[in-house]
Amino acid sequence: MRNVALIVAAGKGERAGGELPKQFAPLCGKSLIRYSVDSLSQHPEIEGVFIVIGAGQHTMLADAMAGYAVAGTITGGAERQHSVQAGLDAIAAAGGAQNVLIHDAARPFLPQSVVDRLLAALEAHSGAVPVLPVVDTLARTNGALADIVDRNALVRVQTPQAFRFDEIYAAHRNWTGGLATDDAQIARAAGYDVMTVEGDAVLDKITHPADFAAAEARLATSRISRTGMGYDVHRLESGKPLWLGGIEIPHSAGLAGHSDADVALHAVTDALLGAIGEGDIGTHFPPSDPQWKGAKSHRFVEHARDLIAARGGIIDHVDLTIICEAPKIGPHRPAIRAAIAMMLRVAEDHISIKATTTERLGFTGREEGIAAQAIATVRV
Repeated sequence: MRNVALIVAAGKGERAGGELPKQFAPLCGKSLIRYSVDSLSQHPEIEGVFIVIGAGQHTMLADAMAGYAVAGTITGGAERQHSVQAGLDAIAAAGGAQNVLIHDAARPFLPQSVVDRLLAALEAHSGAVPVLPVVDTLARTNGALADIVDRNALVRVQTPQAFRFDEIYAAHRNWTGGLATDDAQIARAAGYDVMTVEGDAVLDKITHPADFAAAEARLATSRISRTGMGYDVHRLESGKPLWLGGIEIPHSAGLAGHSDADVALHAVTDALLGAIGEGDIGTHFPPSDPQWKGAKSHRFVEHARDLIAARGGIIDHVDLTIICEAPKIGPHRPAIRAAIAMMLRVAEDHISIKATTTERLGFTGREEGIAAQAIATVRV
């Protein structure tokens, strides 16, 4: 391959707080690492993306990537330098590359223009890094303010850092200088020239909880709110289990259909798909396909959720109405609400569950079937 990317995502991210390491934490409905993967994989000059993760993080990566395939997944080491070395080993084992861009997963917003500048610099130099000028006054301190440091000769170094693959690989393998804070340091120690290119303020690293809040605010300004509507009907059939909203409800009859016929989840799925212009449930899960016979409908909802997440979208609210004479929905409302919230990975107050009858009119009034309609509000 000519150009490959290596994303380093093996850290614990403890300073960011939260239950997950920060690289797998959600940012506007999409995992932090997915932003970097999308930016690099969508660049026309990048032919493969490799990811280095920590031991025991494979399940978290699979959840974060939602089925997206990368060129390679590697288990890293105790320090960043060890993780990069493991990633370079894997790229070499896969056949090597002409150039490699080494990027930190904690920098999710990677402009394509920065990648362009890095690759252009590699045409004449062994390495290149994006930098920004230092704008604050810098000073030494021993508790009290001491000498001012000339900032004109200083820059802030960002990632990705780009190198000719064979040279950075050899530099890493021959490094004897202890722990290195970045790969440019290792390349320079090996005698290679590393040039600077213009970085971008959006490449700032996410480290603390406040950084997540700032990133959320940045993304919110670029999204528009969209609404989708879903409606579905299934007939009742004696002797079948009744699934509504992801839970089984005791009743004398269940809903007939190719899948488990959960009319409520089908309506929710169509509403979510409609909000992002992705057709309807039959487009993605055709009833003519035998693999969906008897399938649990939560899979359909989660598929729509993942499509929204892949676009960096946010599910703001889902309003579901179930229309039937029987059974009574009220006693099951909390369980349905909790189940759908879990499927969509949102708080329960983002889900509304209502029920009504048709005053014994029509097929629902005659208890021949159950209908459901849903409205979803999504920011994309």
